[in-house]
Amino acid sequence: MDFEDTPEEAAYRAKVRAWIEANKDALPDRDHGSRAESVAAAKKWQARKYEAGYVGITWPKAVGGQGGSAMQQIIFNQEEAKYNAPTGLYAIGLGMCIPTVFSHALSPEIAQRYVPVAMKGEEVWCQLFSEPAAGSDLAGIRTRAERDGDDWVINGQKVWTSGAHLSDFGIVVTRTDPNVPKHKGLTMFIVDMKAPGVEVRPIKQMSGGSEFNEVFFTDVRIKDTHRLGEVGEGWKVSLTTLMHERLAVGGKPASAPGVKEMIELAKAIDFAEGSALEQSHVRISALSSGRTPGPESSISKIVIANNMQDMGAFAADLCESAGLMMGDDAPDLPHLTRFQTSYIGSAGLRIAGGTDEILRNIIAERVLGLPGEIRPDKDIPFSEATKLGL
Repeated sequence: MDFEDTPEEAAYRAKVRAWIEANKDALPDRDHGSRAESVAAAKKWQARKYEAGYVGITWPKAVGGQGGSAMQQIIFNQEEAKYNAPTGLYAIGLGMCIPTVFSHALSPEIAQRYVPVAMKGEEVWCQLFSEPAAGSDLAGIRTRAERDGDDWVINGQKVWTSGAHLSDFGIVVTRTDPNVPKHKGLTMFIVDMKAPGVEVRPIKQMSGGSEFNEVFFTDVRIKDTHRLGEVGEGWKVSLTTLMHERLAVGGKPASAPGVKEMIELAKAIDFAEGSALEQSHVRISALSSGRTPGPESSISKIVIANNMQDMGAFAADLCESAGLMMGDDAPDLPHLTRFQTSYIGSAGLRIAGGTDEILRNIIAERVLGLPGEIRPDKDIPFSEATKLGL
């Protein structure tokens, strides 16, 4: 297998590197800052990328994309990851929500209203899928949408919604028909996160952050023009989002510290026999893989999430008692804080974007073609399944 760039890819990589170097004044020079500073930095960098044509690299030109190749997107991601680029604010919106909008919007006018503005970074999006009773089993959602003339009225609750507290809009999957099997009674909509009846409650995490949220809907009205896909086809629309989600989570160079940072950390730790890097029990290797926006991207997502957790745990063990310190308490151990933060957040990554178990089922059934699991609730109405406790 040849991992070297083709001449065309090498030329594109050189172009990207030159552009980032010429525009790195728009990048923050430190990892920490207030939320307002972080958001401002992300918006500035996103606007700069948009102006240069590095947003929506693989998207169709008809929706404002560049019509480029997946390899061009991977190359840009790789080069951007070498800098302190603040991309997290738009990872969900541009990685998952906006591709769903331009793929399933009911009219070109709806796509034109939302897609270019999001690409510029002027509006932030979130994905409203998981619920208290429907995490891995997404089709088990209970948030309902009922038709009222030209509107739909939404009531229910979502949870673990990343970035909802910073978002202007979201895509929300709802149950519109409980009297058909659970996968057939779903419908998706675009929702204004500032609309009356939408309440966002941040969840305090053990890392000290509050990036996840509970979101409550109380008689929230949405125009039918803001429906994505046909009524009852929400599962089909959701699959578009989920496939892009696996690629967005597993198809980019991780923002978490990696092999380079681990080597620097190991160099800085001294044992009686010399630096940690010189010890035989310290083994460091790298992963190289290709990714595509289909079920195969579930593989890279599993690998990256587990690798992130394993490397964080190894860094903590390597530092012994210092591995428990946070912030500036260990100034002589470069990258330790990033590994600590990475380790604390890694368990969540193994849930976000699909749990390990769900992704292994996808790989087994859709990639390897193995028989599917027995699902007793597959062909009975959702209302009956809930009565039976399925």
